[in-house]
Amino acid sequence: MANSNNFLQFLVLISAVLILFAIPSESQKNGCGQACKTLNDCPGQLICTSGKCTDDPDVGTHICSSGGGGGGGSGGCKSSGRLPGRNPPSRDACNTATGAECCTASKTYAKYDCSPAVSSTTPAILTLNDFTQGGDGGGASSCEGKFYSNSEKVVALSTGWFNGRSRCSKMIRISANGKSVVARVVDECDSRNGCDAEHGYQPPCRNNIVDASVAVWNALGVPKDRQGDDLSVTWEDNCKSSGQLRGRDPPTRDACNTDTGAECCSSSKSYPKFDCSPTVSSATLAILTLNDFTDGGDGGGRSSCEDKYYSNSEKVVALSTGWFDSRSRCSKMIRISANGRSVVARVVDECDSRNGCDDEHGYQPPCRNNIVDASVAVWNALGVPKDRQGDDFSVTWAMA
Repeated sequence: MANSNNFLQFLVLISAVLILFAIPSESQKNGCGQACKTLNDCPGQLICTSGKCTDDPDVGTHICSSGGGGGGGSGGCKSSGRLPGRNPPSRDACNTATGAECCTASKTYAKYDCSPAVSSTTPAILTLNDFTQGGDGGGASSCEGKFYSNSEKVVALSTGWFNGRSRCSKMIRISANGKSVVARVVDECDSRNGCDAEHGYQPPCRNNIVDASVAVWNALGVPKDRQGDDLSVTWEDNCKSSGQLRGRDPPTRDACNTDTGAECCSSSKSYPKFDCSPTVSSATLAILTLNDFTDGGDGGGRSSCEDKYYSNSEKVVALSTGWFDSRSRCSKMIRISANGRSVVARVVDECDSRNGCDDEHGYQPPCRNNIVDASVAVWNALGVPKDRQGDDFSVTWAMA
């Protein structure tokens, strides 16, 4: 009887092991390791290598190596589907002068609504585009409605990075080969659509592409015979002053409140203006300044987000214009870190980086482009001594 029980237990154990091996892992469910012959046999961002679907090192996916997620720390930027290819109606319908791929009816192509997260060193693939009229860039640029000579440093960005035109005409810095170049974003490299006349019968753009003019490639020192090959680069938003604002003296001593150490404008000076701020990351470098958000404080009028004043015990901040991002961060929570401590505060106003030196701005200069202008409660939570509150203070911040 004992032998019979032992045999039954053995069978149960074997069955459990077989069931365990039969259950696919998360990576197997995503297509990792499945047999393939071509790229089209693999789902999403996977590629076919040595007869098996695996991560694409150019995109930076870790679906197979870590069981999930998207490329470049994006928190999960996966393909939104596949687009069936179409053959160009004629040889001239698809321009391959810059090494572009032409669609074919025998393939399907990955589509993307997103791109990897942007940082101060965003990994990307540089491709070559001809932005001249008749070039493989297609029609006039979607940002400025025009064409560009090959001597102009211009780029198109994948759909996710183009971000609903929010980067139109903005400058980005591209780095590779120990060199860097600043170029203007003038178009979208469409990651959702392709294989039609509008897109020159080329496939949808991959989600990690900076499609650049010859001038950009030349500035990075890439030899002519390599221009058009996929080139690994990094890029970041490039934020420079948009001009200078001439100062004006306050009409009276009381017109500019200096209680929190604020600077007052002077007619003998001019002050830089900014339309942008440095790229936001999980640890965005910033300068903490002190603001009094009470009625009559140096914060000026009511908050632009919530149309109210705040006591000094409330943890609230104003962000530089670029970070305020056209009110998109209104009433959002951010985490500010320094001194080995962190505090969560609510964004209630803009620290205007474009305008200043007038009554509306308390005769103070435009805000610098890297400012978190915080209430006393935020400074206290970070453990900053009273006699240092109001000094420029280095911090990092991120969305909470």
